[in-house]
Amino acid sequence: MSRETPRWRSAALQLLKVGVSVGLLVWLFRQVDAARLWAAVQSASWSWLAVAALLYFVMLVVSSWRWNILLRAQGIVVRLQTLIGSFLVATFFNNFLPSNIGGDVVRVRDTSGPANSRTLAATVVLVDRGLGLLALVLVAALGATLSQAGVRGGPPVQPWMLWAGLLLGAAVSIQALRAPAFVTHLASPLRWLHAEWVDARLAKLTAALGRFASAPGALASSAAGAVMVQALLVAFYAAVARGLHIPVSPWHLAVMVPVSFIVQMVPISVNGFGVREATFVAFFALAGLPAEAAMLLSFVGTAVIMAWSLAGACVHLARRPS
Repeated sequence: MSRETPRWRSAALQLLKVGVSVGLLVWLFRQVDAARLWAAVQSASWSWLAVAALLYFVMLVVSSWRWNILLRAQGIVVRLQTLIGSFLVATFFNNFLPSNIGGDVVRVRDTSGPANSRTLAATVVLVDRGLGLLALVLVAALGATLSQAGVRGGPPVQPWMLWAGLLLGAAVSIQALRAPAFVTHLASPLRWLHAEWVDARLAKLTAALGRFASAPGALASSAAGAVMVQALLVAFYAAVARGLHIPVSPWHLAVMVPVSFIVQMVPISVNGFGVREATFVAFFALAGLPAEAAMLLSFVGTAVIMAWSLAGACVHLARRPS
């Protein structure tokens, strides 16, 4: 019985996520004109959509490059081409599995061998994620500030809220690097599970954070790369919007895109479907744009991303032994 309960809970959680995604999409589609949606797709500029696809691939390369910087700061050497392939596979798992952490599992698995430690590989991915989240909030804060100054209608989110969140996140991150033992102390309650096993992994985590603290150049380069990644994502959606003839300001996108990614991190839907579209519709309404435009931008952008995800599936199949 003890083994069956987690399966039932997992199944119930997945059903709940499907219900949220389907429910939100049905509710949103009732508010839009399907004929206008289809007409907009037919009039799309394929050249701008090709530019968007190229921008997304550049984003994947930059993401792999900054991951490589963090790995090398830990003395882990992996070819950039290998990391790009791993990132493509991770993108596939993120988009086609009912979980947004499947990609991180792939990245940890692919680098645990060169790192000789799954814990060390996971720590690098965790730091990579943390820097990415800070960059995401930074881009949103800049977009909200600039849209408040120069875009009619004002920003969808107040800038001070984003700047406050950024400062808090940066303070916590700096404290974790300056005093890794503090992180170990916070995680000490986990020792009741298996003290010896937990202590060994916390020791590796502390050592890894210490090495990062002694490599500020690597952290700065990776952080700059994270900002570039978020800027490329905004440019990606701007190119999609241009291809769909949607007159949305890049500064509104600079707020909407990062915030939508933050909202999708909440595990209440299947890969963000429904939640992402609802966020786009809400932001577009504040900018005075129709719901059809928001839905179209979300769906076409997701379609381009999933096309690249299928390339990751090809990489994954090529890795399998014949």
